[in-house]
Amino acid sequence: MDAIYFNAMLPAYIEKTTPNPASNRAPWYVNTAPSYAGVFLWIVFYQTLAQGTIDRAGLGLCLLALVLAGALSYGLFYYVPGMLGMKTGLPLYVVGSSTFGTAGGYLMPGLLMGLLQLGWFAVGTFTATTFILKAVGSTAGPGSMEFAIVAVLWGYVMAYIGVKGIQYVAKASLFLNLIPLLMILFVFFKTMGGISLHKPVIDDSMGAFLTILATVIGFFATAGAAGVDFGMNSRNESDVRMGGLTGIALAIVIAGGLPILSVAGARALDPSITSFTYEAVIGAQGGLLASAMFLLFAVASITPACFCAFIAGNSFSTMIPGVPRMSSTMAGVTVAIILAITGAAANLVQVFVIVGASFGPICGAMVADYYLSGKEWSGPRQGINWAGYVAWALGFAVGIWSPYQPAVLYSFFVGLVVYAGLAKAGLQPAVVAIQARAAAR
Repeated sequence: MDAIYFNAMLPAYIEKTTPNPASNRAPWYVNTAPSYAGVFLWIVFYQTLAQGTIDRAGLGLCLLALVLAGALSYGLFYYVPGMLGMKTGLPLYVVGSSTFGTAGGYLMPGLLMGLLQLGWFAVGTFTATTFILKAVGSTAGPGSMEFAIVAVLWGYVMAYIGVKGIQYVAKASLFLNLIPLLMILFVFFKTMGGISLHKPVIDDSMGAFLTILATVIGFFATAGAAGVDFGMNSRNESDVRMGGLTGIALAIVIAGGLPILSVAGARALDPSITSFTYEAVIGAQGGLLASAMFLLFAVASITPACFCAFIAGNSFSTMIPGVPRMSSTMAGVTVAIILAITGAAANLVQVFVIVGASFGPICGAMVADYYLSGKEWSGPRQGINWAGYVAWALGFAVGIWSPYQPAVLYSFFVGLVVYAGLAKAGLQPAVVAIQARAAAR
């Protein structure tokens, strides 16, 4: 891959970044696929996926919705970012300087990615704390002293590892991913006998179908934009495609489908299970088995927790280099821990909505920018690219306030269409001159 030489007048976060060389790239089954699969194996993804879905529609339709959600996540949210990463070898915060400008890139996607990672860290801390307490037989919930102590210990330890020892977590991630996969399979085989007995409580098939689309894509939105960072480790377009098809499209069906079927089967076999959460199915296993599973799911949450802290810290230290990485990470994590302790991080559906509304239009604008630039990265644009900012603002508004689902898709298309229209109208600033361009193909 040819080197990229940036104009010396560019911001430091762009000027000091060098492309990932071809020698550091690897096949899709080594990096992209297992990394993305690990995202969906995180219990946060499927913990509440059966709520508002299998109680309103048949299981076949719900599985079909997962297939479509996987295809849309791959095709709309991941593919273009993945190709941009592969072609340039550059990370998201540099590539995004085309869509949002060299100055605008500080906020989007730069700092925004870090802030949303803290949201995910809060959700992960809440879930892990809940499971650890359940594993030891405690019923303490948010706001209690026990919950606070465990949340504080979990949060700060994971954050410290994310800053100082992420390389060790990365090496152990494949093993840690196997833990939830094996438990998902175990629960599925234990409950599969009741799957055929499942019946929806009410008839709202379309509502259930759209809820699954909104939930899955909303969960995936930030990871889709981060496809740039995954793509910079891909050797060619085939790696981008295969990594996404297996690690995203297929993983969504497996990691989402098996838990949905398990909840349906468990409820049919055991009428005492009144909740539609996966947590309720785990608890119904009873005794030491349930305790062990709660603890193992918490252990499996180490990887996403550390990576959330790592990405947040990377965002803050890159965009605000004057603040030490450890200091900015711990400050952000403190806010996340408070959100977990108070229970504010418990509403997963609302988290998915916020994430989808935030990154849906970012992905849409990036897709428009990519195709308008002839399927290439145009290079950083001077100052603030108002085409990107207006596209994001309108898309975010639609994603947050639309009463119809899946709002995350509407926000994506608003971002795409508005960016394309404003770019055609001449609202894009000039590209900053660079001496050479990447040719990573």
